[in-house]
Amino acid sequence: MSGSCCGTTTSLELERPLGAGDTGALPVVVIGAGPVGLAAAAHLAERGIDFLVLEAGDRAGASVARWGHVRVFSPWRYDIDAAARRLLTASGWTEPDPDRLPTGAELISDYLAPLAALFGDQVRLGARVSAISRLGYDRVRTNGREDVPFLIRLSDGEEIRARAIIDASGTYATPNVLGASGLPAHGEAEAAVDHALPDVLGADRDTYEGRHTLVVGAGHSAATTLLALAELPDTPITWAIRAGSAARAYGGGDADALPARGALGTRLRAHVDSGRIRLLTGFFTHRVREGAGGVEVISRDPSGAEQSVTVDRIVSATGYRPDHAIAAELRLDLDPVLGSTRQLAPLIDPNRHSCGTVPPHGVDELAHPEDGYYAVGVKSYGRAPTFLMATGYEQVRSVVAALAGDWEAARDVRLDLPETGVCSSGLAEAQEQRVGLATGVGGGLLPLATVGASAGSGGCCG
Repeated sequence: MSGSCCGTTTSLELERPLGAGDTGALPVVVIGAGPVGLAAAAHLAERGIDFLVLEAGDRAGASVARWGHVRVFSPWRYDIDAAARRLLTASGWTEPDPDRLPTGAELISDYLAPLAALFGDQVRLGARVSAISRLGYDRVRTNGREDVPFLIRLSDGEEIRARAIIDASGTYATPNVLGASGLPAHGEAEAAVDHALPDVLGADRDTYEGRHTLVVGAGHSAATTLLALAELPDTPITWAIRAGSAARAYGGGDADALPARGALGTRLRAHVDSGRIRLLTGFFTHRVREGAGGVEVISRDPSGAEQSVTVDRIVSATGYRPDHAIAAELRLDLDPVLGSTRQLAPLIDPNRHSCGTVPPHGVDELAHPEDGYYAVGVKSYGRAPTFLMATGYEQVRSVVAALAGDWEAARDVRLDLPETGVCSSGLAEAQEQRVGLATGVGGGLLPLATVGASAGSGGCCG
């Protein structure tokens, strides 16, 4: 028997499923209706390729809605995919002010929702993918594998067949742990730890005002939350980072090529210097313990030295990581460090690269041994924080061109960004005077298309 210890390789190779059908007649399935997933749909639509978008949430851009109160660093002109722009314009859509910095909510209402509406029932909401395989094949079987369709199982048990898969499911649902060594801190699972970027000045104000909050993390998500907390009266704030200095988190200040990002660091440093925000450096979260007086968070550094702080709330802004569990039965070639493809890893390694030094890349760098499966967008970067939205748009343009058989276009990858970044001088400050900023800061979660950011634990992308 092929399933026994006496089965032979030959028997495995000769087994082929019956009734697999013509894979060419099946749709390309896109997982995720965020900016990159819907950009993939736009490129598929332009090339006349049948597709189906599966979105786990209740709306297009469901993850973006989680940080809808935050403004991004880059103006509208860099936030819209080229194919999506063409389709929307043809439908009579009015493009937003190209020089304006949108909030996440505006990104949905003014772009993602209208784009999803163009595709009608080709975008399915509430469709959570639980597993992907090949019809009749587990990961072990090889012969004829590329000739059978993908099998996609949804959480409700429904199964869908596809000719190819573009996985743009992102990483927002799988944040990094609070613990400093990549492992959960002791007691972390039982403690009330809040996700990054709560709506401190809006819906979540009552949760934080007047309560001592600890923010853990050194990226832009942490900075955005800290600056919002600083606007609340009688609200103690502690900021904990692993580094011995916050210099990297402050960035270039007034000399930053991105004024919105520079303003973020300048304001943050001013609050630390004034004592409004208490900074704890060399903080390696080891244990979280709830007590009558609050939540005690204990750091233990590599030498064994401990320090602690007792607070009312904890906001974990430690970044994100990909979850490849749904593709466990596919043949993936993942870099052991980042969790991206092995070919992409050296191009995005945050130990060597910033957002601005990651070169354009496309289908060849995103390909796995499992022909026809591509993880794109922030998920393609694994645990590297150097992702740019504009890069994701170029990724899907290249992948869709390859699926259409247009290999010349697929391999002609390029990314045109201004040398000094996407924020013109004074843009963030001018907009703040005109319309205000939802978080009270001149920045946001994602510099969607920026150059020149410095690599670090928080990365250029928050």
